[in-house]
Amino acid sequence: MSIHPTAIVEDGAEVHPSVEVGPYSIIERGAVVGEGCVIASCVRIGGQTRLGRGNRIDHGAVLGGEPQDLTFTPERVQPLVIGDHNRFREGVTVSAGVKDPAGTRIGSHNYLMAQAHVGHDCRVGDHNIFANAATLAGHVELEHHVFLSGQVAVHQFCRIGAYALVGGVSGVPQDVPPFVIADGHRARVVGLNVIGLRRNGFSPAQRQTIKAVYRTIYRGGLRLAEALVAVEAAHPAPETREIVRFIEASRRGILSFGGLASLGRTDPDESTPA
Repeated sequence: MSIHPTAIVEDGAEVHPSVEVGPYSIIERGAVVGEGCVIASCVRIGGQTRLGRGNRIDHGAVLGGEPQDLTFTPERVQPLVIGDHNRFREGVTVSAGVKDPAGTRIGSHNYLMAQAHVGHDCRVGDHNIFANAATLAGHVELEHHVFLSGQVAVHQFCRIGAYALVGGVSGVPQDVPPFVIADGHRARVVGLNVIGLRRNGFSPAQRQTIKAVYRTIYRGGLRLAEALVAVEAAHPAPETREIVRFIEASRRGILSFGGLASLGRTDPDESTPA
C-alpha cells in the first residue's frame, strides 16, 4: 500500500494493500476501496462508498458526498456502490444515496471527465462516457454505452437508453430512447447514433431495423401503443425489443422527434428516423 504521509485513512476504512493514495486525500471510516485503485490528491471518499477493482480517481473528486437533497439527514444516508475500472477525472462529484435503499450505483468501465456530477440514487451502467460538466440529477437511470456531451443536464427521474448520444449543452426533460442522438436547449431526437452503433459492431441490417422502428414510432401516424405493437410485428429483432421495452417502461415519456437540420447531418439512409 502506498499512502502519502499527508493523506488521512480513518480507522474502520477497508483499503486493499495495493491501493495508492495521494497527498491530502481522505478516506472516511466505513469506506471500502478495492484492489488496484489509484486515488490522487485532495480526493474525498465518503464512508458509505464501496469501490471495486482498478478504479482511478483524480484530483479533487468527491465520491459518496452528502446528497444534494433538502430532506437529507445523516441517518438516512444510503450507499454509493461503484464497480471496476472506472475513471473519475478532476473535480467529479458522485452523491451517496438517500431515498432508495440500494443507494447510488455505478457499473464498470465508465469514464467521467472533469466536473461531471452524478446525483443521489442514480443508476449508471457500463461503458458510459460523461464529457466535462455533464450532470445527472437525482434518480436518473443511464443504461450502457451512452455518451453525454459537455454540460448536458439530465432532469431527475429521466432514463437514457443504451447507445444513445446527447449533444452538448442540452437539457434532457424526458427519457432518451436507445440508439438515438438527442440535441437542443430542450433536447429532442435528431437522428440515430450511427457512429456509435458502427463502433459497437451493429451491422447495416441492424441499423436499418432501428431506423425503420423509429420511423414508425415517430412518423407513422399511430398512437404510441399502436406503434409499439406494429414495430414488433413488422421488425422482430433484439433491437426492436430493446426499444419497445425501454419505451413501455417510461414514466416521464420519451423525447419528441426534432428533425435533422440542427446538426447538419447528411446521411439520410441512416441518420434520421424520418
